[in-house]
Amino acid sequence: MSTTPFQLETIAADYLASRLLPNQSASVGIILGTGLGQWVEDMDDFSAVDYKQIPGFARTNVQSHAGRLCAGKVQNTPVLALQGRFHLYEGYSPDDVCFGLRTLAILGVKTIVITNAAGALNPLFQAGEIMVITDQINLTGRNPLLGLRYGEPQFPDMSQLFSSRLADLAHSSALQQGQRLQQGVYMGILGPSLETPAETRMFRQLGADAIGMSTVMETIAAKQMGLEILGLSCLTNKNLPDCMAPTSLEEIIAVGQDIGQRLGDLLNALIPDIAASH
Repeated sequence: MSTTPFQLETIAADYLASRLLPNQSASVGIILGTGLGQWVEDMDDFSAVDYKQIPGFARTNVQSHAGRLCAGKVQNTPVLALQGRFHLYEGYSPDDVCFGLRTLAILGVKTIVITNAAGALNPLFQAGEIMVITDQINLTGRNPLLGLRYGEPQFPDMSQLFSSRLADLAHSSALQQGQRLQQGVYMGILGPSLETPAETRMFRQLGADAIGMSTVMETIAAKQMGLEILGLSCLTNKNLPDCMAPTSLEEIIAVGQDIGQRLGDLLNALIPDIAASH
């Protein structure tokens, strides 16, 4: 007998509730992307469960994705975090990619902060900067709502996918720390090969400011489940089609880890503000 929508996610949530949040719930959730997972381990009251122990969860296969669902507190604000994600390019389905996000929503998360490592396409952006995502372009050819199996709304409105309120909070928190955030459109592609110069030129002409191989499935699922979404891209490299510099996953991870300290400082300031504004 096949499972019904959210049945497996509900089983996973029930398993986690007694292990991570026995006496409380968390309204804020975070997905930590490539090279960005270290921050979570510095949370107060930190605890974690490996994905391989959670019913229904896939396995992370990508370097720098630890593969744990974590709980802790940031200035007394309970937080749930996915330390590593799943990708379409690993051969996973959109349902697999969104399984953790949907589990967080069932556990009570109302706001999701989705981070990623991305390549800068906007020539005014620099590697090492953080970009607030204002909108997205899904060029993966996939959609996590395919089949209309996940309840209402079956056709969620996407005119305001990312929360402008949360974006304002992020900019304000960053300025208080002396950081300046970029903002722009994120494009999600299937991968895993990196972009050619011709592709880079086309993606920029389509209106993208940054590009990566994640996030777009999760944001669609989050919107369908009624979550408020903040997207943060850590710009780990810069794609200039007329003078394309070779790069590698190892270089992307290294830059992502360097940005991770500033991203962690931003999250430490931002998360209590998000929780207080619910």
